[in-house]
Amino acid sequence: MDRPFFPEKIITTIPILLPYLGVTFGIMFGAIIVGLAIGFLLAKGSLSSHKWQNRVSGFIINALRCTPSIVMLFVIFYGLPILFWAIFRLDINSWGKGFYVITALGLLFSASAAENMRASYLAVPAGQREAALTSGLSEKQAFIRIILPQAFLVSLPNLGNSFIALLKEGSLAYTIGLIDIMGKGNLFISLNFGAYATETYIALAIIYWVLTILIEEIFKLVEKKFSKGRKEFSK
Repeated sequence: MDRPFFPEKIITTIPILLPYLGVTFGIMFGAIIVGLAIGFLLAKGSLSSHKWQNRVSGFIINALRCTPSIVMLFVIFYGLPILFWAIFRLDINSWGKGFYVITALGLLFSASAAENMRASYLAVPAGQREAALTSGLSEKQAFIRIILPQAFLVSLPNLGNSFIALLKEGSLAYTIGLIDIMGKGNLFISLNFGAYATETYIALAIIYWVLTILIEEIFKLVEKKFSKGRKEFSK
């Protein structure tokens, strides 16, 4: 027998889910930090003049991009403890599940971050760097003061899309038992013996929808601010 649909249950379910947003954001920001760090190394390797670094970085980026999120999560969750024990004789089975989720999503995010960094760097005209070096700046100063601000501005649209994708991929955390808003939603449905499933998933969709719009608006504001500063600088 089909269960009746209660629209009002959507409104009452949202406050039950919201307290677990902290876990969702923790996963997202943790994966961003891991992904940007690894992505920077991969981007540096792909831009290197050494062919072996190009090939290794390219292979890693392609391998990560071709791996489904759920597969990466299970490989890390089940495989990393085996690897740590085999190499370091360290038992990490008791480590928090957030560690595995952040590691898995951080690796996946690093591939898109690396490609974004590489493309943004190449989008800055080479003459900018040469002019900066000619004016007396060191290589490091030229990168930080001249190249990085311009590359950052170019990267913003793709970076925003990557953040949104990462937010949604974080919903897979419940598959290994980590309770974020998605996990809480599934737990809520189970506690009600399958009742209010449609209402709960609609509530989850609304939350993710609002978060996606919020991220988009934040990136629009950042892009507008940096674009304004660039225009003023060019004058």
